[in-house]
This record gives sequence, C-alpha cells and structure tokens, in this order.
Amino acid sequence: MSHVLIVDDEPAICWAFRECLTDEGFSVDIAGTAEQAMTMAERKSPDVIVMDVRLPGIDGLQAMQHFRRKSNSVPIIIMTAFGSLKTAVSAIDGGAFDYLTKPIDLENAVSIVRQATSISRKTAQPEMAAIDDEYIVGSSAPMQEVFRKIALVAERAVPVLITGESGTGKDLVARAIHQHSHRKGGFVPICIPALSESVVESELFGHVRGAFTGADQDRCGLLELADGGTAFVDEIGDVPLNLQAKLLRVLESGELRPVGGSDCRLASFRLIAATNRILERRVADGEFRSDLFFRLNVFRIELPPLRDRMDDIPALADRFLRNACGSDTQRLQISPEALEELQSRRWYGNVREFRNVLESASVICRGNTIGPEHLPGPVPSLTNTGPASAQSPDDRLFNAVQAWTKIQLEKRGPACSDLYERFLKAVEPRLIDAALKHVNGQRGEAAKLLGIHRETLREKLRRLDEERA
Repeated sequence: MSHVLIVDDEPAICWAFRECLTDEGFSVDIAGTAEQAMTMAERKSPDVIVMDVRLPGIDGLQAMQHFRRKSNSVPIIIMTAFGSLKTAVSAIDGGAFDYLTKPIDLENAVSIVRQATSISRKTAQPEMAAIDDEYIVGSSAPMQEVFRKIALVAERAVPVLITGESGTGKDLVARAIHQHSHRKGGFVPICIPALSESVVESELFGHVRGAFTGADQDRCGLLELADGGTAFVDEIGDVPLNLQAKLLRVLESGELRPVGGSDCRLASFRLIAATNRILERRVADGEFRSDLFFRLNVFRIELPPLRDRMDDIPALADRFLRNACGSDTQRLQISPEALEELQSRRWYGNVREFRNVLESASVICRGNTIGPEHLPGPVPSLTNTGPASAQSPDDRLFNAVQAWTKIQLEKRGPACSDLYERFLKAVEPRLIDAALKHVNGQRGEAAKLLGIHRETLREKLRRLDEERA
C-alpha cells in the first residue's frame, strides 16, 4: 500500500483529500506544518508528499528542499492558492512532481498522486535564469493553470502549441517558456501574417545566391537563426499549405533546405507555435496538414480571454500603470469607480486592449488618480462583433458546440447518455426557424433548403408546436 503524506494547515482540504485517497487504497498521514511533516517522515517514509506552499513557519518550497536532500526519489506535489508563474517554475525547478492550484480538483489530484507513485522523476536540475515575467500577471484559476503548464514544459524539448484569442499574450507565454528553459540560443519570433506570401519560404528556410531575382547572396533563414534556441511561429495557421510539408520535415529531421539549394542544413531548435484560429477546423477543411497539426499539438497551452479572468484586472491595472509612469516620481492610482468600470467591460481585444486603455488614461489624467472619466470608451466595432468577428461562421459554430458539450458533460458527468439527442433537440428548432424566416415562411422552399421532404418538415413543425404549447 502506497503511503501519502499531506502537508497543509487547512483541515477541510486535508480531510477531503484523505477520504478520496483512502477510498483509492492509499494510506494517508496529515501534517499541519512543515516541521511536523519532517518529523512524521522520519518515522514513516512517504511514497508521495502533497504539500501546500503557504505554511506556518517553514514554507512549502523551503520544506521541499529539505525533503530533496533527504531523498531525491520521493515525488513531491505542490499545492497553492496564491501562485504566480515564478512560484510554479520554482516548484517544478526545485523538483516538484506536479503543481496543483486551489480549489483542488480532487479527482484530478488523486490521479496525479497515482502517477507519482509509479513514475520516478528527475529532480536535480540547474538553477533557472532570472526572468522578468512582464505582463504575465494573474492569480485567477485559468492563469494558474497557464503558469503550471509553462513550468512543466519549459525544460522539455517538445513542440508547444499556444492557442487563444488575439491579444491574450501568446507571445509573452512563448518568451517565458524559452527564458525558463536552458536553451543557450536566442528567441526568434516569426510573424507569418507580417510576411508576404512570396517571401514566406525564403524567410523561413533561407535562400542561396541566384535562387530568384534579387537573391544576390546566400541568406540564412529564420528557422536556422534559431539553432540552439527557440523559434516562435506566430499565427502558424497562416503558413501556406504548400510549405507545411517542408516545415514538418524540419521538425521531424532537423534538416532544412534553403530555396534554390541542393544541400540540407541542420538546425536544432525548439518550436513554439501560436494561433488564434481553430486548427482542427482548418484540418477538416483541408487548409492545414493533419500530420503537421499532430506534430505541433504535442503540448498545448490555451490562454483564457481577459473576460474569463476578471479577478486579474486589479493586478494588471497596477502593473500597466507602474510601467506607464516609468521613472516619474508621481505614482498613478486608480479609483474604485474606474476599477468597477474596467471590470464591467467585455475586453474583446483582451490584454492588449486593456493595456492601451490604461496607457491612454495615464496620459489624459492630470492628477494622481484615474477616474471613469479618464477611460476611453469601448471600441464600437469590437463591442458589436466580439472576438468571433475574426472567425469564420464554421469556426464560431465549432466554438459554440464545444462550449455546449463541455457544459453538458460538467453538469451531468457519467450519467450523460443522451448527448446527441439533447443536442439535436436544442439545435433543430433554431435551424428550422432560420430556414423558414429566410424563405418568408414558405414550407416547401424551407424543406428544400434543409434537404428534407416537405411532409417530414410538416411533422417536425407539428411536434415542435406541441412541445412549445
């Protein structure tokens, strides 16, 4: 029987966690402080330690170093309700097996404990380089998960796919991953939409002299420049289809062939890709190679939109105002009314829009406190269309179906056995209504649009009328 030592000063969490672990066949001890845990571990060696960061006396990260010196093989899982990116990286870099954020998902936590009992993790790692995680601010649950994933993947050589709406900070996350790794080469950003289609291949892979008109000398491509470091390909979904196989070959073999060249060159880099598109949809539409998608999608980090992490707005506002003031001696404050206004907006431009609003307000404000009157109004086009404006109708439908399915599964769990029927019941009436509206209520024409027999449509309408009555 595997033995787990839980170290936390919150009795309710300890009790619930112990009950779940005991039900799964683990033996469990509980300590309220790090000092108590050290004593208990001397008496009975744990197979896994689950420990909070904030503890009375010695904190969890310090205690972890004590346990590491005693035994480098015991997996340690760190918990916290007050995490930051640096906390997550410090935990993983210090040898933690995993990093959990409160409130704890007990089912997931038990699964991680089970993995920890069977997987030996390498913990002796060199010290991380210092990093200024500019603008990567957040104590909300979605951002805690982002920090956790950055910490977990930073030292791995696998490709990373960062997804999220425009303005959520995908480039900052990519830089954080690179800077928290031990790669000695540089960070090379490559923005695909900024390149004209005629030069994308040359920019990515380089060219030799005479490859095309104007190529008067050999030129190294951006991917080769990233040798030993990280290549960050922003908006990977915009890479032309005819170049995707060539990019895949570089990822698979590390070999790239410059335009017009006959010899391959070797380049060892870590690829981080980002997109605000739904790549699965582009694969289904034949606009993105499935093999390249699978190669990129090894480790995925999904960035939440700002409207899903409103708790982070005060901290973000503080960070941006400090940066806006620069070296000025006068420090700008933000009034409660202005903060309330900021938290009421939808922020379809996400953190980028939020930063611009704060910087603008810092210029307009002549005193030391920003009020609602200093805040620029929401951009009308964004207010009216939302983030979906940059997406195709199919993308928006795909998003809606995913969101609906997730809600149903979370609400009903394993008891859900009629998902397909429930979805049809939710969608079919709206589809029929839209078709009828398009043809001004002509049922025969609506049936043709829907691709069903007129009598079938009549029966469906009769049934819908009964359900609505």
